[in-house]
Amino acid sequence: MGTIRVENIRVFAYHGCLKEETKIGSDYRVDLEVMANLQISANTDLLQNTVDYVLLNQVVREEMAKPSALLETVAKRILDRIFEEDNMIKKATIWVSKLNPPIGGDVEMVTIKMSDKRKKKK
Repeated sequence: MGTIRVENIRVFAYHGCLKEETKIGSDYRVDLEVMANLQISANTDLLQNTVDYVLLNQVVREEMAKPSALLETVAKRILDRIFEEDNMIKKATIWVSKLNPPIGGDVEMVTIKMSDKRKKKK
């Protein structure tokens, strides 16, 4: 088993419970960690035998572009899609951070962290 991290994916998106947030948007940071068997790709040196982090970045960007009230909803959508798109991924953890959130204080970011595992087929 091995780990691939795609860190500090920066996106501008329109998430939030306040009307202003969905109109003016905010800056976000997304960090993603996936676990998969990396031994095959280590031996073959072939992209088709590993998790393609270009695909991971694309999934994050596409799902972040769909407005949601809650960051939890966005994170779950990203996790679900990652498992759908790549059968090699066994476990994934995502951190979604809203930078400079409008919460009435000097706060750099608010982050939610969510993890999931591939569901076993019956």
